Amino acid sequence: MSAREISVGTKINEFEEKVLEIRRVSKKTKGGNQIGFTALVVVGNRNGVVGTGYGKAKSVVDAISKAVSRAKENVVEVSINDNTISRDVSAKYGAAEVMLKPASKGTGIIAGGSVRTVVELAGIKDISSKMLGTSNKIGNVRCTIKALEKLRSK
Repeated sequence: MSAREISVGTKINEFEEKVLEIRRVSKKTKGGNQIGFTALVVVGNRNGVVGTGYGKAKSVVDAISKAVSRAKENVVEVSINDNTISRDVSAKYGAAEVMLKPASKGTGIIAGGSVRTVVELAGIKDISSKMLGTSNKIGNVRCTIKALEKLRSK
C-alpha cells in the first residue's frame, strides 16, 4: 500500500514526523574513515495511519529526508475502536517481541520508548504494552508496526 492509496480524505503532507534516532556511523576505507549518519523516523496522521523509515546518508539532513520519504511509502492502516485496539496482539521481529493489549478509556498510553511513539502517531490513546527481548529501536519499531498490521486481518 503506498501513501497515495491511504484514503480519500488523507493527504501526504498531513503526516506528523518524529525522529527516533540519529546515529553517526563510519566505514573504514583505503583513504581513511568514511563518516555517515543514519536516521530512524516514524510518521503518522494520528488517525489510524502510521509508517516507519530508515535512511542513511553523508549528512544528517539527507538521512532524515530519506527516512521520511521511505516512511511515507511504507504506511499501514490500523483499526482503532474507541481510542484503543480491538484485541490483544503480539508480534516478533528478530530478537524483539511486543505485546499490545487494549485498555479502558482514560488509561492512557502505557508503553515505553519507541512503542509509545508508534502508537501515539497511529492515534491510539488507551493501550498497554510490553516490549521483550532487545532494546534496539529499529527492531522495536518494526515489531510494533508488525503487531499493528495483524489487527486489520481477522
